[in-house]
Amino acid sequence: MWRTLLIVGTGGFLGSVSRYLGQVAVEKVMHSSFPWGTFAVNILGSFIIGILYALAEKGNLLSVEWRLFLTVGFCGGFTTFSTFAYNNLTLLKDQAIGMLLLNTLGSVILGILMVYAGIVAIRVIL
Repeated sequence: MWRTLLIVGTGGFLGSVSRYLGQVAVEKVMHSSFPWGTFAVNILGSFIIGILYALAEKGNLLSVEWRLFLTVGFCGGFTTFSTFAYNNLTLLKDQAIGMLLLNTLGSVILGILMVYAGIVAIRVIL
């Protein structure tokens, strides 16, 4: 178990650092109130996780350790949006449209509301 945690944690560290560096690089080029850095990282992360899951489906191209390091670790640290996008694609493939809408709309709307709720809670407490 510790080995798996180290594999995922190392991938997560590298993904998080890559996310930060990627966002900074994009925002240096794109001067806008739109969050182009985050947008670019989320879209790139979705592309990367698509490649990795396709490679994993091919059989022995990625070991279990490499799949954990790259998907859960690196992509998870780089952007959780990539996993969100993959889960929604799976629901779409399974023709679970109701679950797809629930996951998509629920995650986006509730996510925004919970960010606001967290801000309000801290303002009340402090």
